[in-house]
Amino acid sequence: MKVDLRTTRKARIEMLPLIDIVFLLLVFFIYAMLSMAVHHGLPVLLPSSSTAQIEKRITLSVTLKADGSVYVDENLVPMERLHEVLKTKAMSMDQPGVLLFADRNLPYQRLFEVLDRIRMAGLYRISLQAEVNRGR
Repeated sequence: MKVDLRTTRKARIEMLPLIDIVFLLLVFFIYAMLSMAVHHGLPVLLPSSSTAQIEKRITLSVTLKADGSVYVDENLVPMERLHEVLKTKAMSMDQPGVLLFADRNLPYQRLFEVLDRIRMAGLYRISLQAEVNRGR
């Protein structure tokens, strides 16, 4: 009896491990994109709230530090020019709005001065940011 030793099998690409790797990469990139795209605010001590939510469609961020300095997207802006800078940045956006990060030790009057300047720029979608209070 003669044994045929030249029977070769065709190389075959297994699809299941390939699909697993593709889904793993997809999950990685989705997670990476979600963690990068919320805001450009500077670190301040935010007030706490048990019902705080982050508005992800709003694109400009205004930060008020405890010393009274004002930042728009991490750039220091004089209070007198705040409405001009916001109006210029908002022109290129479809539905502009503002994320307002104000230090909890900021005087109440200073907060309203900034709110007035934001409204002078024609922006009425304003979201006051707060930390989520998980203790209650």
